Amino acid sequence: MVQGQGVTNPGTLTGADSSTVITTAVPFLTITPDARAGGMGDVGVATSPDANSVHWNPAKLVFIENDIGFSISYTPWLGKIINDMSIVYLSGYYKFQKEQAVAVSMKYFDLGEIIFTEKADDEGTPFNPRELAIDATYSRALSQNLGIGVTARYIHSNLTGSFSSGGVEARPGNSVSADIAVYYNKDLAFGGNNSNLALGANISNIGAKVTYSDENNEDPIPTNMRLGAAFTTDLDPYNKLTFGLDFNKLMVPSPQFNGSQDDQSLLGGMFGSFGDAEGGFSEEIQEVTLSMGAEYWYNDTFAARVGYFLESEEKGNRKYLTVGLGFRYQVFGIDFAYLVPQEQEHPLAETLRFSLLFNFDKSESEEESVTD
Repeated sequence: MVQGQGVTNPGTLTGADSSTVITTAVPFLTITPDARAGGMGDVGVATSPDANSVHWNPAKLVFIENDIGFSISYTPWLGKIINDMSIVYLSGYYKFQKEQAVAVSMKYFDLGEIIFTEKADDEGTPFNPRELAIDATYSRALSQNLGIGVTARYIHSNLTGSFSSGGVEARPGNSVSADIAVYYNKDLAFGGNNSNLALGANISNIGAKVTYSDENNEDPIPTNMRLGAAFTTDLDPYNKLTFGLDFNKLMVPSPQFNGSQDDQSLLGGMFGSFGDAEGGFSEEIQEVTLSMGAEYWYNDTFAARVGYFLESEEKGNRKYLTVGLGFRYQVFGIDFAYLVPQEQEHPLAETLRFSLLFNFDKSESEEESVTD
Protein backbone atom coordinates (compact mmCIF):
# COMPACT_ATOMS: atom_id res chain seq x y z
CA MET A 1 0.00 0.00 0.00
CA VAL A 2 1.31 3.47 -0.83
CA GLN A 3 0.51 6.67 1.02
CA GLY A 4 1.38 9.90 -0.80
CA GLN A 5 0.82 11.53 -4.14
CA GLY A 6 2.96 11.67 -7.22
CA VAL A 7 0.65 11.75 -10.20
CA THR A 8 1.55 13.74 -13.30
CA ASN A 9 -0.74 12.37 -16.00
CA PRO A 10 -3.43 14.84 -17.11
CA GLY A 11 -6.35 12.54 -16.45
CA THR A 12 -5.43 12.13 -12.81
CA LEU A 13 -4.88 15.87 -12.43
CA THR A 14 -8.26 16.90 -13.80
CA GLY A 15 -10.64 14.05 -13.15
CA ALA A 16 -11.17 13.45 -16.87
CA ASP A 17 -12.55 10.09 -18.03
CA SER A 18 -9.55 7.76 -17.70
CA SER A 19 -10.88 5.50 -20.47
CA THR A 20 -10.07 8.14 -23.09
CA VAL A 21 -7.01 9.89 -21.60
CA ILE A 22 -3.70 8.72 -23.04
CA THR A 23 -1.33 7.74 -20.23
CA THR A 24 2.35 6.91 -20.46
CA ALA A 25 5.29 6.14 -18.24
CA VAL A 26 7.64 9.01 -17.26
CA PRO A 27 5.21 11.83 -18.20
CA PHE A 28 7.58 14.31 -16.52
CA LEU A 29 9.45 14.40 -19.84
CA THR A 30 6.67 16.52 -21.35
CA ILE A 31 6.35 19.04 -18.49
CA THR A 32 7.50 22.53 -19.48
CA PRO A 33 10.85 23.05 -17.73
CA ASP A 34 11.61 26.76 -18.24
CA ALA A 35 9.87 30.02 -17.34
CA ARG A 36 10.04 31.71 -20.75
CA ALA A 37 7.98 29.03 -22.51
CA GLY A 38 5.93 28.61 -19.34
CA GLY A 39 4.85 32.24 -19.57
CA MET A 40 3.77 31.81 -23.21
CA GLY A 41 1.32 28.93 -22.76
CA ASP A 42 4.02 26.25 -23.29
CA VAL A 43 5.00 27.57 -26.72
CA GLY A 44 8.58 26.81 -27.76
CA VAL A 45 9.22 24.84 -30.94
CA ALA A 46 9.73 27.90 -33.19
CA THR A 47 10.45 30.79 -30.81
CA SER A 48 13.90 32.39 -30.83
CA PRO A 49 16.61 30.01 -29.57
CA ASP A 50 18.12 29.99 -26.10
CA ALA A 51 19.79 27.49 -23.77
CA ASN A 52 16.46 25.72 -23.15
CA SER A 53 16.03 24.86 -26.84
CA VAL A 54 17.26 21.33 -26.08
CA HIS A 55 13.79 20.58 -24.69
CA TRP A 56 11.73 22.42 -27.30
CA ASN A 57 13.66 22.06 -30.55
CA PRO A 58 17.36 21.13 -30.63
CA ALA A 59 17.60 22.34 -34.25
CA LYS A 60 17.33 25.94 -32.96
CA LEU A 61 20.56 25.79 -30.97
CA VAL A 62 22.87 26.52 -33.87
CA PHE A 63 21.10 29.85 -34.48
CA ILE A 64 21.96 31.25 -31.04
CA GLU A 65 24.14 34.34 -31.46
CA ASN A 66 26.45 33.56 -28.54
CA ASP A 67 29.16 30.94 -28.27
CA ILE A 68 28.46 29.54 -24.83
CA GLY A 69 25.49 29.64 -22.50
CA PHE A 70 23.65 27.76 -19.81
CA SER A 71 20.41 27.90 -17.87
CA ILE A 72 18.95 26.60 -14.62
CA SER A 73 15.20 26.39 -14.02
CA TYR A 74 13.16 25.46 -10.96
CA THR A 75 9.46 24.60 -10.74
CA PRO A 76 7.62 23.67 -7.53
CA TRP A 77 5.19 21.07 -8.91
CA LEU A 78 1.56 20.70 -7.80
CA GLY A 79 2.30 23.18 -5.03
CA LYS A 80 -1.43 23.75 -4.52
CA ILE A 81 -1.82 20.28 -2.99
CA ILE A 82 1.73 19.02 -2.29
CA ASN A 83 4.61 20.91 -0.73
CA ASP A 84 7.61 18.73 -1.57
CA MET A 85 7.48 18.05 -5.34
CA SER A 86 9.71 19.96 -7.73
CA ILE A 87 11.38 19.93 -11.14
CA VAL A 88 14.93 21.14 -11.75
CA TYR A 89 16.21 21.63 -15.30
CA LEU A 90 19.84 22.34 -16.23
CA SER A 91 20.98 22.98 -19.79
CA GLY A 92 24.07 24.31 -21.52
CA TYR A 93 25.30 24.73 -25.09
CA TYR A 94 28.54 25.38 -26.95
CA LYS A 95 28.92 26.56 -30.57
CA PHE A 96 32.26 25.25 -31.78
CA GLN A 97 31.61 26.50 -35.32
CA LYS A 98 29.20 29.01 -36.78
CA GLU A 99 27.06 26.19 -38.16
CA GLN A 100 27.55 23.54 -35.47
CA ALA A 101 26.61 23.39 -31.81
CA VAL A 102 26.42 20.81 -29.04
CA ALA A 103 24.48 20.85 -25.79
CA VAL A 104 23.81 18.83 -22.67
CA SER A 105 20.88 19.00 -20.27
CA MET A 106 19.41 17.29 -17.24
CA LYS A 107 15.83 17.18 -15.96
CA TYR A 108 15.31 16.02 -12.37
CA PHE A 109 11.85 15.35 -10.96
CA ASP A 110 11.54 15.01 -7.19
CA LEU A 111 8.13 13.48 -6.39
CA GLY A 112 8.36 14.12 -2.65
CA GLU A 113 8.14 11.66 0.19
CA ILE A 114 5.66 8.77 0.22
CA ILE A 115 5.04 6.02 2.80
CA PHE A 116 4.95 2.30 1.93
CA THR A 117 2.82 0.18 4.27
CA GLU A 118 2.14 -3.56 4.38
CA LYS A 119 -1.00 -3.39 6.56
CA ALA A 120 -3.36 -0.84 8.04
CA ASP A 121 -1.58 -0.53 11.40
CA ASP A 122 1.89 -0.45 9.86
CA GLU A 123 3.79 2.79 10.44
CA GLY A 124 5.28 2.33 7.02
CA THR A 125 8.61 2.98 5.36
CA PRO A 126 9.33 6.43 3.88
CA PHE A 127 10.66 6.68 0.34
CA ASN A 128 11.46 9.53 -2.04
CA PRO A 129 10.50 8.69 -5.65
CA ARG A 130 12.53 10.50 -8.28
CA GLU A 131 12.97 10.58 -12.03
CA LEU A 132 15.86 11.76 -14.17
CA ALA A 133 16.60 12.44 -17.84
CA ILE A 134 20.07 13.28 -19.20
CA ASP A 135 20.42 14.61 -22.76
CA ALA A 136 23.20 15.09 -25.29
CA THR A 137 22.41 17.19 -28.38
CA TYR A 138 23.97 18.02 -31.73
CA SER A 139 22.64 20.87 -33.88
CA ARG A 140 23.75 21.86 -37.39
CA ALA A 141 22.81 24.61 -39.82
CA LEU A 142 22.27 23.39 -43.39
CA SER A 143 21.93 26.96 -44.66
CA GLN A 144 21.49 30.45 -43.25
CA ASN A 145 17.80 29.69 -42.69
CA LEU A 146 17.54 25.94 -42.07
CA GLY A 147 18.84 23.81 -39.22
CA ILE A 148 18.46 20.25 -37.92
CA GLY A 149 19.09 18.74 -34.52
CA VAL A 150 19.21 15.36 -32.79
CA THR A 151 19.18 14.51 -29.10
CA ALA A 152 20.04 11.27 -27.32
CA ARG A 153 18.42 10.78 -23.91
CA TYR A 154 18.86 8.45 -20.96
CA ILE A 155 15.79 8.07 -18.72
CA HIS A 156 15.75 6.74 -15.16
CA SER A 157 12.57 6.42 -13.08
CA ASN A 158 12.68 5.14 -9.50
CA LEU A 159 9.14 5.24 -8.12
CA THR A 160 9.20 2.43 -5.55
CA GLY A 161 12.82 1.61 -4.75
CA SER A 162 13.07 -2.05 -3.71
CA PHE A 163 9.54 -2.19 -2.29
CA SER A 164 7.63 -5.31 -3.38
CA SER A 165 3.96 -6.20 -2.97
CA GLY A 166 1.81 -9.18 -3.90
CA GLY A 167 4.82 -11.26 -4.85
CA VAL A 168 5.87 -8.80 -7.57
CA GLU A 169 9.37 -7.42 -7.23
CA ALA A 170 9.52 -3.75 -8.12
CA ARG A 171 12.53 -2.14 -9.72
CA PRO A 172 13.48 1.22 -11.23
CA GLY A 173 12.53 1.79 -14.85
CA ASN A 174 15.15 2.72 -17.44
CA SER A 175 15.03 3.61 -21.10
CA VAL A 176 16.83 5.51 -23.84
CA SER A 177 15.24 7.74 -26.45
CA ALA A 178 16.00 10.21 -29.22
CA ASP A 179 14.63 13.51 -30.55
CA ILE A 180 14.69 14.56 -34.21
CA ALA A 181 14.01 18.21 -35.05
CA VAL A 182 14.07 20.80 -37.82
CA TYR A 183 13.93 24.60 -37.69
CA TYR A 184 13.50 27.21 -40.42
CA ASN A 185 13.42 30.99 -40.11
CA LYS A 186 13.25 33.74 -42.71
CA ASP A 187 13.51 37.53 -42.41
CA LEU A 188 10.59 39.38 -43.96
CA ALA A 189 9.59 42.92 -44.84
CA PHE A 190 6.20 43.25 -43.16
CA GLY A 191 4.40 46.59 -42.97
CA GLY A 192 7.67 48.44 -43.38
CA ASN A 193 9.11 46.80 -40.22
CA ASN A 194 11.81 44.17 -39.82
CA SER A 195 10.08 40.85 -39.22
CA ASN A 196 10.89 37.16 -39.00
CA LEU A 197 8.85 34.02 -39.59
CA ALA A 198 10.05 30.78 -37.99
CA LEU A 199 8.74 27.23 -38.37
CA GLY A 200 9.69 24.28 -36.20
CA ALA A 201 9.03 20.56 -35.80
CA ASN A 202 10.29 18.16 -33.16
CA ILE A 203 9.52 14.48 -32.59
CA SER A 204 10.76 13.77 -29.08
CA ASN A 205 11.18 10.73 -26.83
CA ILE A 206 11.40 8.11 -29.58
CA GLY A 207 12.37 5.17 -27.43
CA ALA A 208 11.72 1.85 -25.75
CA LYS A 209 8.92 1.15 -23.30
CA VAL A 210 9.52 1.25 -19.55
CA THR A 211 8.82 -1.51 -17.04
CA TYR A 212 8.90 -1.40 -13.25
CA SER A 213 8.57 -5.16 -12.80
CA ASP A 214 8.93 -7.49 -15.79
CA GLU A 215 8.53 -7.56 -19.57
CA ASN A 216 4.85 -8.42 -19.23
CA ASN A 217 4.16 -5.02 -17.69
CA GLU A 218 5.56 -2.36 -20.02
CA ASP A 219 4.32 1.16 -20.69
CA PRO A 220 5.27 3.46 -23.59
CA ILE A 221 7.20 6.64 -22.93
CA PRO A 222 5.61 9.92 -24.14
CA THR A 223 6.75 10.05 -27.75
CA ASN A 224 5.48 13.44 -28.89
CA MET A 225 5.21 15.38 -32.14
CA ARG A 226 5.33 19.17 -31.79
CA LEU A 227 4.70 21.47 -34.76
CA GLY A 228 4.62 25.24 -34.57
CA ALA A 229 5.35 28.70 -35.88
CA ALA A 230 6.48 32.03 -34.48
CA PHE A 231 6.19 35.48 -36.04
CA THR A 232 8.34 38.33 -34.72
CA THR A 233 8.13 41.97 -35.76
CA ASP A 234 10.01 45.09 -34.68
CA LEU A 235 7.42 47.74 -33.92
CA ASP A 236 10.20 50.34 -33.73
CA PRO A 237 13.90 50.32 -32.72
CA TYR A 238 12.96 49.69 -29.07
CA ASN A 239 9.84 47.53 -29.14
CA LYS A 240 9.50 43.98 -30.46
CA LEU A 241 6.55 41.57 -30.47
CA THR A 242 6.41 37.80 -31.03
CA PHE A 243 3.37 35.55 -31.54
CA GLY A 244 3.78 31.78 -31.23
CA LEU A 245 1.56 28.78 -31.90
CA ASP A 246 2.32 25.10 -31.17
CA PHE A 247 0.40 21.88 -31.82
CA ASN A 248 1.19 18.68 -29.90
CA LYS A 249 0.21 15.07 -30.54
CA LEU A 250 1.31 12.10 -28.44
CA MET A 251 2.52 9.38 -30.80
CA VAL A 252 1.56 6.43 -28.59
CA PRO A 253 -1.36 4.00 -28.91
CA SER A 254 -4.73 5.41 -27.93
CA PRO A 255 -6.44 3.73 -24.93
CA GLN A 256 -8.97 1.09 -25.88
CA PHE A 257 -12.34 0.61 -24.21
CA ASN A 258 -11.11 -2.62 -22.63
CA GLY A 259 -8.53 -0.57 -20.73
CA SER A 260 -5.50 -1.98 -22.54
CA GLN A 261 -3.20 -0.76 -25.27
CA ASP A 262 -2.20 -2.76 -28.31
CA ASP A 263 1.10 -4.58 -27.96
CA GLN A 264 2.84 -2.86 -30.87
CA SER A 265 6.40 -2.18 -31.90
CA LEU A 266 7.84 1.29 -31.40
CA LEU A 267 7.35 2.42 -35.00
CA GLY A 268 4.03 0.61 -35.27
CA GLY A 269 2.72 2.43 -32.22
CA MET A 270 4.03 5.80 -33.44
CA PHE A 271 2.53 5.68 -36.92
CA GLY A 272 -0.56 3.80 -35.77
CA SER A 273 -1.31 6.56 -33.24
CA PHE A 274 -2.75 8.71 -36.04
CA GLY A 275 -5.62 6.30 -36.73
CA ASP A 276 -6.21 3.99 -33.78
CA ALA A 277 -8.68 6.01 -31.69
CA GLU A 278 -11.99 4.25 -31.05
CA GLY A 279 -13.89 7.40 -31.96
CA GLY A 280 -12.21 7.75 -35.35
CA PHE A 281 -10.95 11.01 -36.81
CA SER A 282 -12.93 13.20 -34.41
CA GLU A 283 -11.21 11.58 -31.43
CA GLU A 284 -7.80 11.84 -33.09
CA ILE A 285 -8.32 15.60 -33.36
CA GLN A 286 -9.14 15.68 -29.65
CA GLU A 287 -5.70 14.24 -28.92
CA VAL A 288 -4.02 17.40 -30.27
CA THR A 289 -3.25 20.08 -27.69
CA LEU A 290 -2.91 23.74 -28.58
CA SER A 291 -0.44 26.24 -27.13
CA MET A 292 -0.48 29.91 -28.06
CA GLY A 293 1.48 32.81 -26.66
CA ALA A 294 2.82 36.32 -27.14
CA GLU A 295 6.06 37.95 -26.01
CA TYR A 296 6.84 41.66 -25.86
CA TRP A 297 10.40 43.02 -25.52
CA TYR A 298 11.46 46.55 -24.74
CA ASN A 299 15.00 47.36 -25.88
CA ASP A 300 15.88 43.63 -25.62
CA THR A 301 15.98 44.17 -21.85
CA PHE A 302 12.48 43.80 -20.38
CA ALA A 303 9.93 41.20 -21.50
CA ALA A 304 6.26 40.57 -20.78
CA ARG A 305 4.57 37.33 -21.80
CA VAL A 306 1.09 35.84 -21.93
CA GLY A 307 -0.19 32.51 -23.22
CA TYR A 308 -2.97 29.94 -23.22
CA PHE A 309 -2.93 26.12 -23.23
CA LEU A 310 -5.94 24.12 -24.43
CA GLU A 311 -6.63 20.40 -24.20
CA SER A 312 -9.82 18.52 -25.06
CA GLU A 313 -12.14 17.70 -22.15
CA GLU A 314 -12.04 14.06 -23.25
CA LYS A 315 -8.23 13.88 -23.21
CA GLY A 316 -7.29 15.55 -19.94
CA ASN A 317 -9.17 18.87 -19.89
CA ARG A 318 -6.15 21.03 -19.04
CA LYS A 319 -7.02 24.64 -19.81
CA TYR A 320 -4.97 27.45 -18.37
CA LEU A 321 -3.72 30.97 -18.87
CA THR A 322 -0.06 31.82 -18.27
CA VAL A 323 1.76 35.08 -17.69
CA GLY A 324 5.45 35.83 -17.38
CA LEU A 325 8.18 38.43 -17.10
CA GLY A 326 11.79 38.51 -18.25
CA PHE A 327 14.90 40.63 -17.82
CA ARG A 328 18.25 40.64 -19.64
CA TYR A 329 21.41 42.55 -18.76
CA GLN A 330 24.70 41.84 -20.55
CA VAL A 331 25.40 38.10 -20.01
CA PHE A 332 22.67 37.58 -17.40
CA GLY A 333 18.95 36.83 -17.73
CA ILE A 334 16.07 35.91 -15.47
CA ASP A 335 12.54 34.71 -16.31
CA PHE A 336 9.43 34.16 -14.21
CA ALA A 337 6.12 32.48 -15.10
CA TYR A 338 2.80 31.97 -13.34
CA LEU A 339 -0.03 29.59 -14.31
CA VAL A 340 -3.73 30.44 -13.87
CA PRO A 341 -6.04 27.44 -14.55
CA GLN A 342 -9.51 27.97 -15.94
CA GLU A 343 -10.96 25.71 -13.25
CA GLN A 344 -10.95 26.80 -9.60
CA GLU A 345 -9.05 24.67 -7.05
CA HIS A 346 -7.16 22.99 -9.87
CA PRO A 347 -4.02 21.00 -8.87
CA LEU A 348 -1.93 23.08 -11.31
CA ALA A 349 -3.12 26.38 -9.80
CA GLU A 350 -0.41 28.80 -8.69
CA THR A 351 2.34 26.92 -10.53
CA LEU A 352 5.46 29.06 -10.57
CA ARG A 353 8.55 28.73 -12.74
CA PHE A 354 11.91 30.44 -12.38
CA SER A 355 14.83 30.44 -14.84
CA LEU A 356 18.32 31.92 -14.75
CA LEU A 357 20.27 32.25 -18.01
CA PHE A 358 23.86 33.14 -18.83
CA ASN A 359 25.12 33.82 -22.37
CA PHE A 360 28.65 34.80 -23.32
CA ASP A 361 29.60 36.94 -26.30
CA LYS A 362 31.38 35.44 -29.25
CA SER A 363 35.14 35.54 -29.32
CA GLU A 364 36.72 37.98 -31.71
CA SER A 365 38.38 35.20 -33.69
CA GLU A 366 35.33 33.33 -34.92
CA GLU A 367 36.06 30.17 -36.86
CA GLU A 368 35.58 30.36 -40.60
CA SER A 369 32.16 29.19 -41.73
CA VAL A 370 31.84 26.51 -44.36
CA THR A 371 28.56 28.07 -45.57
CA ASP A 372 29.88 31.63 -46.10
